[in-house]
Amino acid sequence: MARFTEIGSATIPGKGTQLRLLQRNEEFSIKIAGTTGELMNSRIHGSEDALATLACERIADQPEPHVLIGGLGMGFTLAAALTCLNDSATVTVAELVPEVERWNRGPLGAASGYPLNDSRSHVHIGDVAELLKLGDGTYDAILLDVDNGPEGLTRKENNWLYSPAGITAAQRALKPDGVLAYWSAGPEPAFTERLRRAGFSVEPVTVRALRPGKGARHVIWLAW
Repeated sequence: MARFTEIGSATIPGKGTQLRLLQRNEEFSIKIAGTTGELMNSRIHGSEDALATLACERIADQPEPHVLIGGLGMGFTLAAALTCLNDSATVTVAELVPEVERWNRGPLGAASGYPLNDSRSHVHIGDVAELLKLGDGTYDAILLDVDNGPEGLTRKENNWLYSPAGITAAQRALKPDGVLAYWSAGPEPAFTERLRRAGFSVEPVTVRALRPGKGARHVIWLAW
């Protein structure tokens, strides 16, 4: 059986943690250096697909929808969003690690069908929090998949996105009928209540990591 080979590495800004991009035949894996677990695997992206589909289906009728995605990852959320949206859509992806964009424009992009090549896709290299703070009724949907959930795993600064201040910033960045969606590795009832206290209607949706009915159970919060 073929073994994984490292084909790229990158440093997460502000923390110094090293990301490793590995390839085995047509399969890709992203890991944190010094750990055995995976952050992402190209065979397992059902919940990333669901993050985009569940949110974008709600705004697909908008004539020129603008979607903000926090976290490029392996490109699956972006690819699923583009599939749901019309030809007049704009999808802005905020990615903190410049190398991740380069990986997706290189060999890794084959896994998700090279969605960055779509003319509707635009990349902002930097923290998605920067765009949330600047937004003012800008986005029809905001999709956030930048960490493991409300308790940041890869970068403590990500916790702001789940804080009352971060939720308020996202709320202001949304258009009046917009939808806010968060990905999480697991449930967190306290976060559901935090969104409700901010004035959102909230639906936590359990999705599967691999495909419907298969893989670990993850959670998508839909807030509107």
